[in-house]
Amino acid sequence: MVQLTPNASYGLTLRLKLPNQTGMLAQVTQAIAAAGGNLEDIRLLERTRQFVVREITVDAASSNQADNIVASVENLDQMQVLQADDRTFKLHEGGKIEITSRVAVRNQDDLAMAYTPGVGRVCQAIAAAPERVYDLTVKQNMVAIVTDGSAVLGLGNLGPEGALPVMEGKALLFKEFAGIDAFPVCLATQNTDEIIETVKRIAPVFGGINLEDISAPRCFEIETRLKQELDIPVFHDDQHGTAIVVLAALTNALTLVGKSFAEIRIVINGAGAAGVAIALLLKRAGAQTILMCDSKGIITRDRTDLNAQKQQFVVTESGTLADAMQQADVFLGVSAPGVVSVEMVKSMAADPIVLAMANPIPEIQPELVAGLVAVMATGRSDYPNQINNVLAFPGILRGALDCRAKAMTTLMFLEAARAIAALVSPDKLSAEHIIPSVFDPRVAIAVSTAVQQAARQEGIARI
Repeated sequence: MVQLTPNASYGLTLRLKLPNQTGMLAQVTQAIAAAGGNLEDIRLLERTRQFVVREITVDAASSNQADNIVASVENLDQMQVLQADDRTFKLHEGGKIEITSRVAVRNQDDLAMAYTPGVGRVCQAIAAAPERVYDLTVKQNMVAIVTDGSAVLGLGNLGPEGALPVMEGKALLFKEFAGIDAFPVCLATQNTDEIIETVKRIAPVFGGINLEDISAPRCFEIETRLKQELDIPVFHDDQHGTAIVVLAALTNALTLVGKSFAEIRIVINGAGAAGVAIALLLKRAGAQTILMCDSKGIITRDRTDLNAQKQQFVVTESGTLADAMQQADVFLGVSAPGVVSVEMVKSMAADPIVLAMANPIPEIQPELVAGLVAVMATGRSDYPNQINNVLAFPGILRGALDCRAKAMTTLMFLEAARAIAALVSPDKLSAEHIIPSVFDPRVAIAVSTAVQQAARQEGIARI
């Protein structure tokens, strides 16, 4: 079994009181290393002739390993653990976002303009010309992040409260990467009609809707109906954000190995929201041969258990995932940990491309196929080529808001993917660099520009 890499998501901050003696700190660092921890930082907080207090930051690979690290340090003689904090939980205390004012209220004049009586004139102006709501309120830059908590990350149905930390994180990323004000809307219902009706009722406040972590197949109907009934863009990131980033990564990977979309055999494992959206977008990009697999194997024509979304991808070929992968040029995984074996990868065509995006554990660990694949990508930040939706959704919504698009379209998604791919210049393109970093400041700007151009080309931009 491949050992997972320690990372900050399971990180600890330990505050320790040690005797002020030679070698005591070395005992601590050795205990941390023996328990599998990765030492990140050591700070001296206090020193006397008798003792020192140090704050030590450590990364772990799991909650169990973090507990073992604390226990290992506590078992050392003469050591006192004053405090042991989970860094991730500490970061989330009190929430990750807040609302702040854009204008100061310092005196009576400010109050009279910002609120009553002055605000009444603004209300009347909007009532007389509703389109002015974009100019005179937060609507021009506000997105609702809507979920029912039914498919939170890879964790399942956690409900609205369990989903809130993810939606807060999404709001934080909208702000940090695209300057968008976004607000979590976690609904206490998983009824399709109630979700649609609720979003319609709150829509006047928002310039766009970002659907998130809603289980398939309900998510397809919710998105389709909201797009029909609202005149603001509706974007389901689990579908289209993932598809856009996959298309961008695959575009560059194919360039690297000298293959085209028209000639390759693609296997997609996972036929939920992300898998279906990826397949649809790849078809629009020119892919001809796509085999989609679910937990029962290839989605074949003789299956009688298929929903409408899966039925779009039926093929005459049948068999297991292993059968599908024989002579495949590309494997795309949006499914479950460890479902791909080394033997399956060996059965692929020459110069295979593997995008194993299950999180936190991919369909196959990169270490297992080193030297067997031309390009490897995962959803993780501790490996090269991270397939991360943050490359797409901030710029997508930024562009849609800035041109006041009436809807989201496939052309927008295609152009966004092309813009992301183009940020990796030919001289920088390599097996470990097929996609730009999420921290590349050009990404949101490039995606926003591409989205606006597509919207104007299709005649759905208001400005």
